[in-house]
Amino acid sequence: MSHPLHPALVHFPIACWSLATAADVASLWFGEPAWRLAGVLLALGTLIALAAMATGFIELLKVGAEHPATRDLNRHMLLMSTAWCLYATSLFLRLQGTTLTQPDTLDLGLSVAGFAVLGVGGWFGGKLVYGHGVGVAKHPPA
Repeated sequence: MSHPLHPALVHFPIACWSLATAADVASLWFGEPAWRLAGVLLALGTLIALAAMATGFIELLKVGAEHPATRDLNRHMLLMSTAWCLYATSLFLRLQGTTLTQPDTLDLGLSVAGFAVLGVGGWFGGKLVYGHGVGVAKHPPA
């Protein structure tokens, strides 16, 4: 496959996590329906992010250690891994077995922190593509 899979997959966890954070904040006013939605979105985003992270790692291996983008690649990978950890921790803290429970202040804080880190990590991802041209075909197919 000539097109990298990573960019096609990252939209799903980004959307799930962003909407989960919005639902978490909304749960302060709307209660259980919002925090239940947030929990489901956190679970989906955390699971799908594993595939996005795996394909990102494969793309990372294609970039040489001397490439000018290496520093930004490492920052992107560290930030997105941190976002995954924050969201996964928020999810696991609100689970009792397989049952979602109402999030507490820590769970909500982790969700909001995950969103902030996700935004910065996403900015570095954009810089990799639009600034460094990582994953961009040098010559379009004929």
